[in-house]
Amino acid sequence: MTVIERREVALVDLLDRLLAGGVVITGDLTLRIADVDLVRIDLNALISSVNANVPAPWGGTE
Repeated sequence: MTVIERREVALVDLLDRLLAGGVVITGDLTLRIADVDLVRIDLNALISSVNANVPAPWGGTE
């Protein structure tokens, strides 16, 4: 085993790296009974950190 294979990454470090670059989450959920679609939910979410270089999308004033 090499040093890279044995390296452990803390969950906080992983979340920090993901939020620094941004994460896109997509998914579909369908509730169906007897082959009849009753509810369909489409999920599209962008999760990212907000700082001076990446301003908030709602345009807050500073």
